Amino acid sequence: MPDLDYQTAFQLAPIGLVLSRDRIIVDCNERVMSMFGMRRESLIGESFKIMYPSPDEFERIGQRIATVMKESEVYSDERIMRRANGELFWCHVTGRALDRAHPHASGVWTFEDLSRTRRVAVQLTPREREIAAQLLTGQTSKQIGRTLSISPRTVDVYRARLMKKYGTGNATELLQRLMGH
Repeated sequence: MPDLDYQTAFQLAPIGLVLSRDRIIVDCNERVMSMFGMRRESLIGESFKIMYPSPDEFERIGQRIATVMKESEVYSDERIMRRANGELFWCHVTGRALDRAHPHASGVWTFEDLSRTRRVAVQLTPREREIAAQLLTGQTSKQIGRTLSISPRTVDVYRARLMKKYGTGNATELLQRLMGH
């Protein structure tokens, strides 16, 4: 049996782990490679952008991450990510900045694939994906608007679009569909 050291623990962790500098992947474990369907050499030295459904989402979520981490060092959310084959999937992402004043400078990130319990059932725009992720946190339209820097009315418009796309009659049904029930 091999010795258990930090490198072995990092590589064999049951959750995806990434070390980053300036939103560039410095190291990742086997679980991340498996989850995103990429080889190590396809990830190391690359921007996190390759894991996002769109460049716009990469930019907007990056701005939100920086704002939150400057206050609390840790950022966590559930969002839709993209595998190498283009498949979209729900993922729980948590990160910790090593320096709160420079949240993207260097950090440690975890990725947990939620696709077994929650699947992406319909085609969504980047903004619809962001609204859906925020709805799952139980926030009000006003809170979501503040988080995404949009008006609460805009949130309501997107919520209505999501309800139509998912064929639901109310917000509770929409949440159930988003959660995969």
